[in-house]
Amino acid sequence: MERRNFIKQSTASLGALLLSDQIFAFTNSTADEKLNIGVIGCGSRGVGVISILKELGDKFQTTALCDVLDFRFKEAKEVVTNQVKEFKDYRKLLDDKTIPVVIIASPLYLHYQMAADALKAGKHVYLEKTMTYTIQQALDLEKLAKSYPNQVFQVGHQLPYTPLYMKVKEMIAKDYLGKITQIECRYDRHNDWRRPVPDPSLERAINWRMYKEYSGGLTAEILSHQMQYINWALDTHPDEIFSTGGIDYYKDGRETYDNVQVMLRYNSKGIIGNFGSTLANEREGFIFKIKGTKGAVELLTDDGVFYPEAETKKQLETVDGVAGATKIEWKKDGGISIMKHEMKDATWYALADFHNCIVTKKHPMLDVSQGARAAITVHLANEAMYNHSVQTWKEGK
Repeated sequence: MERRNFIKQSTASLGALLLSDQIFAFTNSTADEKLNIGVIGCGSRGVGVISILKELGDKFQTTALCDVLDFRFKEAKEVVTNQVKEFKDYRKLLDDKTIPVVIIASPLYLHYQMAADALKAGKHVYLEKTMTYTIQQALDLEKLAKSYPNQVFQVGHQLPYTPLYMKVKEMIAKDYLGKITQIECRYDRHNDWRRPVPDPSLERAINWRMYKEYSGGLTAEILSHQMQYINWALDTHPDEIFSTGGIDYYKDGRETYDNVQVMLRYNSKGIIGNFGSTLANEREGFIFKIKGTKGAVELLTDDGVFYPEAETKKQLETVDGVAGATKIEWKKDGGISIMKHEMKDATWYALADFHNCIVTKKHPMLDVSQGARAAITVHLANEAMYNHSVQTWKEGK
């Protein structure tokens, strides 16, 4: 094929991909078996997940709640309208044979033991990110989960499940961005990240994110979303990890940093990734930019734009104007919208697929191996940050 025709055909394919309004198959799963599910951890994330379970309609029925704090049950039951069992000890919930599925939304330091016990109890498991607190826990849980192949084990990194982020992965795989060299990410907020404490003795139980003993801080709770997506979309992991951070604004006794910056070097791909988060300014909030020699994508959680480089734009305009392709709608800043429809919350897509995997006996896309790779990335970033060192990914991790 002549180079000119090849360019035209590949560029026309890019135009078609960008114009496609496809919803991926699992979001329209016809599987209607309603599964009883127990939620372990009824804090803000757990209650948020319960709300999305209700939105899924006939797929899940929340029949059990577990938390060590009494007031959490009241908050959760305001969302769950049906009768539910209440457990203070998660192991008793796991003993209940009427509950085949569990969601674990507990503090990070509890993830490993709860997930391991759930697998051993025969449950399908949806474990919130980050998968584990340490590298060894990630490796051990990966080995354990693989020994239970008939149970679905899915990790709660949601971005890859959305049609937008799936489409961007496809763009990367088909070389529409060209050679990727730079990734720029931020996930910022402007609040102290604290939860109200009704009794001072509950400070560490409620505000566990503030303390190193229980939490991976902003890296685990916030930046892990974007780090995991890059690992997944490019089928890679960082080789060198540089980090810095500090308690730069909230001088309130917290131990985890309120201002962090992580630089990841992917040597095998020739890519530098910059990931930052602060709790002192949310001007832009969420930034996710992937830059390649043919173009860049700029993403929000629910919207994205493709910005072609000059030569790519010229080719797209040629195909658009001459070759009879569907008209491309150019934005005023020279970009093209990646999605043409509104999307649901990313967790909706992830939980819809979780249900589909259980009912149809499929392997989840974000499985234990994907979760382990993300957890190791997070842990190495924190090691570099707290120890003022450069960390490297060692084979076998």
